[in-house]
This record gives sequence, structure tokens and C-alpha cells, in this order.
Amino acid sequence: MNTDQIIILGILAITVVMFIWGRWRHDMVALAALLACVMTGLVPRGDAFGGFGHPAVITVACVLILSRGLQTSGAVDVITGRLLPSNGSVWLNTIALTLIAAFLSAFMNNVGALALLMPVAVGIAQRQGLPPGQLLMPLAFGSILGGMTTLIGTPPNLIVSGFRDEAGLGTFGMFAFTPVGLVVAVAGIAFILLAGRWLIPVRTRSAADDFDTGHYLTEARVEAGNRAENLSIRAAEQLIEEDDGQIVALIRDDVRINAPHGNRKIRAGDILVIEAEPKALISALAQLGIRLEEDKTEPKPVADIAPDERPDAAAKEQAVTKAGDKPEDSSDQSGEGEDIVLLEVVVMPTSGIIGRSARSLALRTRFGINLLAVSRQGSRTVARLRTLQFRPGDVLLMQGPIEALQEFAFNSGCVPLADRALRLPRPRESMVAGLIMLAAVSAAAFGLFPAAIAFATGVLAVAATRIIPPRKIYEAVDWPVIVLLAALIPVAGAMATTGTADLLAGLLLDHASAGSAVIALALILIVTMTLSDFMNNAATAAVMCPIAISAATALGASADPFLMAVAVGASCAFLTPIGHQNNTLILGPGGFRFGDYWRLGLPLEIIVVAVGVPMILLVWPM
Repeated sequence: MNTDQIIILGILAITVVMFIWGRWRHDMVALAALLACVMTGLVPRGDAFGGFGHPAVITVACVLILSRGLQTSGAVDVITGRLLPSNGSVWLNTIALTLIAAFLSAFMNNVGALALLMPVAVGIAQRQGLPPGQLLMPLAFGSILGGMTTLIGTPPNLIVSGFRDEAGLGTFGMFAFTPVGLVVAVAGIAFILLAGRWLIPVRTRSAADDFDTGHYLTEARVEAGNRAENLSIRAAEQLIEEDDGQIVALIRDDVRINAPHGNRKIRAGDILVIEAEPKALISALAQLGIRLEEDKTEPKPVADIAPDERPDAAAKEQAVTKAGDKPEDSSDQSGEGEDIVLLEVVVMPTSGIIGRSARSLALRTRFGINLLAVSRQGSRTVARLRTLQFRPGDVLLMQGPIEALQEFAFNSGCVPLADRALRLPRPRESMVAGLIMLAAVSAAAFGLFPAAIAFATGVLAVAATRIIPPRKIYEAVDWPVIVLLAALIPVAGAMATTGTADLLAGLLLDHASAGSAVIALALILIVTMTLSDFMNNAATAAVMCPIAISAATALGASADPFLMAVAVGASCAFLTPIGHQNNTLILGPGGFRFGDYWRLGLPLEIIVVAVGVPMILLVWPM
């Protein structure tokens, strides 16, 4: 073992540990690994960012954009509406949802497919009186299995195809993965549908419908001489911050103002709606010097007040000015005159609010909405809501006008857990989006153009037809995934050029497989699958492809079956909620815990190995 091999193994080991630890985002870890390889001379400086031009990276970005076009045009909703039974049994709905998810995932981003179907599954579970997880886990696992059936179904397949091309064997075709992937997917989905009801843990989660806001939302009246009088909302909240309290609304002249602006002054006679844990409520009231409001009459929304009963707008503005209020932006009025609703949204793994808090997002100022509670792994909390940092899979209970809530969900990358109306007002766009995707897939499948060229042309067509406005095109790209892939491709190349991949393959063959190609193939699949349970699947594929190619070379066998083993293994992460983004996405809505996945996931992975190895050997002989 030479110095370069020791260095690259050290960098690789630290990278894997950082991936599993999860403290840093995957793209940050991958970029750090790339820079470490550049600084140690393992990757030439001129080639450091060559991965951004790799065909696999370009194809992933283009597929993400085309997937967004299918979503926003309503094409996916048309498919779902026609195939999903309207009044089916739980069993029939589970079958339909899982198969639809698998089919969609074969041609679009499987995270997007799950995000589209998840509200439907939650709605069905509520109507049937089932815990949501009983439908969400089959849905998530089915979408993962469906992704392995085509070249564009999942990033690992594109990565594997790219390494095959670099090895001088050419790229895999659009449906080269289908014979193995389809059989494995069918076997896996059949097992999920037959055994899921017994192996999926039954977890209940406190949903919005079960959430009694009276337990922690309390009305308190401000009287003349109280400490709270003439304070701004922001100053009053600072007084009750230590008691985990916040002011979610202000009632003035029988008009309720939701999410009041921080600069609004509190006046005598106002009623503050305070959110706090019951034990901390008395302390919060004492800090403000106010008392509980005994008259709990619900104020009328502005829209329900007769014109002659409404406070005169000019008089109100004059009173505010005399009270010393600073000018307020229009967000303070967002709750007036609109229907105020509760809506649950789940934080997607790619959401921009991960690691941020309600305070840093300025939810009231920007959107005019309140964060009422957070459900994390089935447990709901209202403590430290303003400073609680959001995680993937969290379910947020939001309060505000429905338009403001929908705007927040769209801009922040969250999925509302409510049935969406079918997007049928754009039938032309639905048809055009479907035809563009079909044309791109056909061009790549029949070899008319390389996949990257075919799908880039599709992106241009989507922009030209304004299915996705050109200014929105780049918002459809999951940039952390792109950076991850582009950074790891040169690192994987360094493994090959330094002979490290040959070294690891030799150790695998000499000490584990005893020179047997079949055992080596099974080990490649198992090791890849195990890594994928704890780190990003695209990263796993990038790490394992050089080892698989070196193992095939050492055995004098074809590289194709070994690369297929990497593709299958990287796509099958069912043991943990962190192995795949879809697993993370159902963590909060399903009320699952970290250790809930292996009960169904472990036998499912055993089935994948038992079915996958013989199929690989049958379709791709050595």
C-alpha cells in the first residue's frame, strides 16, 4: 500500500463517517472530500470541477426539471385520478398507490412521485381510520423499488452507466436495467403488500384534527396600568420567551388579528392570544402583568362583521398613530378578512428551511402565519417553537390564511398533508408535458441521442412551451444532489487512478469470496445495500463502482453484472429513515421512529438479494 492509497482511503473513510453522522449536508461533505483530494494531489487541479460537466450529472438535473413539469402541469394528477379507485378497500387502495408510485418513479424523480401521492395516502388513511404509516411505508418503498427499473429512475443508475462508459464499455440503455429491476421490484412490492400489515409498526400521531388548541392557546385581557400596555408585540414576547410563550393573535374591537406584526403596540382593552405550555402559562401571564380573559366569545372575522358594526378604518389608524405604533407592513393584515385554517406540512429532505427556526424564517413578517406545533417522530411539542431547528420529516402545524400557508409550503419545499384538488385546469399543458417526456425517453431509448442530450432538449422544450416558466427552471433542480454527484465523480476517479479500487477489490476477493465470482457478486450487492442504508445512494454508487469494476477485472469477468449489483444495491435502502429521502419524508407523517424501518426493510432486502443475484446472472452473464 503506497502513500496515495493511504491518503485516499483516509479521505474515503472520513467521508463515509461524515455521511453517516449527518451533521453536515451531503453536498458539503462531498465537496470537502473533493477539495482534500485536490490539495493532496490525488485529483489534478484542472480536473477538480470536471464532474459538473459529466453526462450523468447533466441528465439528473434535466430529469428533475422534466419531473417538475409533469407535476406542475397536472399530468401526474391525471394518472392518479384515473387509476386510483374512488371507493376502494384499504387493500385495494394500498395496491393502487404502491403500483402508481412504482410506475411514476420509473420515469420521474421518486421523491417527487412520493410527495405527490403522500397527501392522497394520508387522506385515505384518515377516511379508513388507519394510522397513516400503514399506507405511507408501502408507498415509499414502492417508489424506491420502481426507480431501479429504468436508466432515469434514480441517480445511482445514471452514475453506474457513467462509470461503464468511462471503462470503455459504453453507457447502459434506457431500459437496460428493466429486466433485473422489474423482477426485483415486483417481488419486493408483492412482499410489501402481503406482509406489510403485520410488519409495519402501528404508530399513531397527533394530527391536526386531534389537536386541542385550548390546551395551550389562552386569551388574556390587557387592562390599563398592566405591564404589557404600550409594549410592542415583539417586546412582550421577549418577556415571556423564557416561559416558551408566544403571542399568536391579538383581538382588538372584536376583530382578531392573526400573526400581529412585532411593531404593533398593545393597548388597554386588547386581548392577547398566548401560546404556552400549561405549566408555564401562569409565569408568562405574570411577566406581562395581565389576567385570563373569562369571556371566551370568539371574535368575528372582519368579513362577517356588518359594515355599520366595523371599526372605522381611519379612526383605527389615528388611534394607532397616537399610541405610538411604527408603520407596519402589509403582512400584519394577512390574517384579517380571510378564513384562518390549520394545515400540516411535512419538511422534505431538500427543503430550504432545514436547520432554520420559525424566528429566523420570520414567518409572521414574511407570510403572516403562526407555527403552532412540531411533530417529530410521532411526538408533538410546542416547547421552544420559535427557536426549534427544523429537520427533514418534521410535521409542522401552521395557522393562517390558506393562501399564505400554500405560499409558504411552495417556497420552503414542504408538502401539505391534505388532499390537493386535481390539477385539471391545464389539460393542454398536461398533454404537452407528457409528450415531451415521452419523446425524450424514446430518443434516449432508441439511441437517437445520448441521454444527456435527449433530456436537455426536453428541458428546452418545457421552457419554450412555458410549462415551467424559464425563471422557475432552476428552482426545479435539487442542487445539493448535483453538487454531491459532481464532487464525488473525481474522487471516485482518484480511487481508480491510485489503484485503491484494485486494492479493495483484491481484499474482497481474497478474504471474503474465496475467488468465487458469484459470491463476489453477492458481496458487492450486500455491501452496497448496507452502505446505502446509512449514506446517500448516489454517493454509495460513486464509491462502489470503481471497486465493482476492479473486482470484475481481477476475476476476468464482465463488469456488467457487478455494475448491475451496485445499481440494485444502491437503490434498495430500507433499514433506516436516513438511507433514502423517501424514507425520511414519511418519518414524521407516519409517526415512525428510527428503529421502525428494519422490521419490513430487513426481510425486503433479503428478498432483493435472493431475487437480484440470480436475475443478474441470468440477464448479464459473466
